[in-house]
Amino acid sequence: MLAPAFSAKNMEAMRPRVRHLLNDLLDDLVKQDQPADFHEAVSFPLPVLVICELLGVPAEDREEFRSWSEATSTLNDEQKSMRGFTNLWAYMGELVAKKKKNPADDVISRLIGQNPDAREQEIAQLGAGLLFAGHETTVSAIDRAVMLLSLNPDQWHALERPGAVAATVEEVLRHRSPVSARSGDSGLPRYAMADIEVEGTVIPAGDLVLLGIEQANRDEDRFPDPAAFTRRVPNPHLSFGHGFRFCVGAPLARVELTETLAALVTRFTTFGLAVDLAALSRRTEQLVGGVVQLPVRWTEA
Repeated sequence: MLAPAFSAKNMEAMRPRVRHLLNDLLDDLVKQDQPADFHEAVSFPLPVLVICELLGVPAEDREEFRSWSEATSTLNDEQKSMRGFTNLWAYMGELVAKKKKNPADDVISRLIGQNPDAREQEIAQLGAGLLFAGHETTVSAIDRAVMLLSLNPDQWHALERPGAVAATVEEVLRHRSPVSARSGDSGLPRYAMADIEVEGTVIPAGDLVLLGIEQANRDEDRFPDPAAFTRRVPNPHLSFGHGFRFCVGAPLARVELTETLAALVTRFTTFGLAVDLAALSRRTEQLVGGVVQLPVRWTEA
């Protein structure tokens, strides 16, 4: 149901709008005293504004949506997490009902029009999932890009080379955060639908399987010197999944990340962290981890 709306072609059509939103946010950033919080000024609002526009969510509701989203991703309070997603779902249910009466040029309206037999609650649940998943991971990826480039200034200076931005984005996606909120990757939980034999071992139907995406992305057979942050072509990381189970939002995330890096290297001659990594506060209680703040300094071009 979602794949057509998030096709690479449709997301490319969003690129000028993403660029416009990003430039407005950077204009506001450079008006602030240095150091400024890049997370609050750019990393968080950009994906939120973009996904809200795509889904047809009023931008003025984004602060309320932010609190629900953060509650949903809470790891240490199940009731809080459930309340957060329930609020997101209820909000999207009201929005779906409005879009059904007054459709517009947005993903929710198209889902309603293209799936007339789908229940409103089904579309509302999809919308709530998109609101949550469509920004949390991208926020962390943008922050991670700034941190990794700050630690690897040679990669920052190389961004102006042809093709360097796209290749750097893929390496950001592959590489783990230098301030990972948890000690290790707990794995992506899935359950075997049937008996599966892997390397002579049978995984019985119904068993829990933890897929080590981060470990796969650091496989030395695929990625020489996997701990290094460097442009790799090709870069067959599994951060978006693989094959049929591929993240529907991957084209959008790539557009947002490439536009962000391209804008930074165009507008600034120097740009990076204003503090040591050890001074950053980590979001240890949130599903996607990341940082609370990202203080940066810059020199405008």
